[in-house]
Amino acid sequence: MNILNMTALETGAAIKNGKISSPEVVRQVLDAAETGNGKTNAYITLCREKALKRAEEVQKKIKSGELLSPLAGVPFSVKDNICTRGVKTTCASRMLENFEPVYNATVIDELEKAGAVIIGKLNMDEFAMGSTSETSYFGTVRNPWNNDRVAGGSSGGAAAAVSGKMALATLGTDTGGSVRQPAAYCGVTGFKPSYGTVSRFGLIAYASSFDQIGPIAHDAADCAAIMNIISGKDKKDGTSLDINYPDFLSSLTGDVKGVRIGIPAECYSNPELDTEVAEKTMAAVSVLQKSGACVEEFSLPFFDYAVPAYYIIASAEASSNLSRYDGVKYGFRSDDSGSLSNMYCDSRSMGFGSEVKRRIILGTFVLSSGYYDAYYQKALKVKSVIMKKTAEIFSKYDLVMCPVSPATAPETGKSLVNPLKMYISDIYTVWANLAGLPAISLPCGFDSAGMPLGVQIIGPALSDVKVLDAAHAYQKHTDFHKKYAGVK
Repeated sequence: MNILNMTALETGAAIKNGKISSPEVVRQVLDAAETGNGKTNAYITLCREKALKRAEEVQKKIKSGELLSPLAGVPFSVKDNICTRGVKTTCASRMLENFEPVYNATVIDELEKAGAVIIGKLNMDEFAMGSTSETSYFGTVRNPWNNDRVAGGSSGGAAAAVSGKMALATLGTDTGGSVRQPAAYCGVTGFKPSYGTVSRFGLIAYASSFDQIGPIAHDAADCAAIMNIISGKDKKDGTSLDINYPDFLSSLTGDVKGVRIGIPAECYSNPELDTEVAEKTMAAVSVLQKSGACVEEFSLPFFDYAVPAYYIIASAEASSNLSRYDGVKYGFRSDDSGSLSNMYCDSRSMGFGSEVKRRIILGTFVLSSGYYDAYYQKALKVKSVIMKKTAEIFSKYDLVMCPVSPATAPETGKSLVNPLKMYISDIYTVWANLAGLPAISLPCGFDSAGMPLGVQIIGPALSDVKVLDAAHAYQKHTDFHKKYAGVK
């Protein structure tokens, strides 16, 4: 049985029914990953021996009835900023090139309790800083649909692996759109949960108030099944929420009758928005409208302020979080510095790439005594206004739909020439992070060059089920999520 065109849930069912074993599935996916990685560079590390041994153990537990999860025995790949015990976790940086954690992130423990098999660690933008997965110390991730295009970032490896039939499901992280944007560029489904619903323990921090782990898979149902495993209160993460979590998968009805969907006028009047992206995303809105949803245009008054506020706050938090990498305790150390102060300077200068250094410098600047009030404090006030206006918007609408990115995946090398243009590519995604909202990216068509593009569904905080259900409804009536690039 060839499982590379199957969803994670379909594969889990085939394993449970004895049509195929977990070791067979894991071997097929590993073989595909090893074959395809030369063209896409989606993986930094593959764990063949460890994964196959784990699959044998899981298969025995499935047969004995010990593991009942619908994803038991299914192989997963994980972005390389999520800690995995005894397996390199590099953040795609020279700074952590040889770092092996002595513990798992909570999400890894939860996946393993459910019987998942971790097969490898995925390439990304260095320390999750970037929108194209070109800032990796280990080289650019290339889009499976066209290897001359980027895969998006920072979870580019996670999206490229699923799209390229090198993974059935992956975990990425979303700080300002880093799950949704690469999912759109690669034609797969990427879900950013509400802030606090998934533990961040063991996630190497970029911007702690925005970072959120989320799944990338073939469809919304797979994402819902993964959420059942990874969501929940974690005593090791003080920001995780102690609430009653739903059964995300069984809550999917595919019924959107009477659901009020708002369309932000500013998103479509944006001069950066490609005409084909606008047409395809509005066609996606029409699918839900024909299924019974009520659609209405509204104004998003803070649209132009979201990106500046986000990058000021995120860079400030990055400056603080990355100060721990000093060449002393762990990570890269310069050996020929001559003095302690030179060793600090040389280790950080040599260990970090240019984009990481750019954001550290920006963050340090906005936190400095002369500019704190003018920039950082003002950005926090803008964030507060955005959250207040967001509550007003969702008192009128159940969901909001808009593009994921102004255009399809750019050619490799073009975005890095102008970092500001790269930052602007996050214009449609950062709102969800600033306000802690759930949001999903769904494949909704292709441009004239044959590149996939995505539509975004956003809901109020803790409406994760509602967002996933609307996505499921859309995918019941379309087949864009069933078109895989493979590896070209």
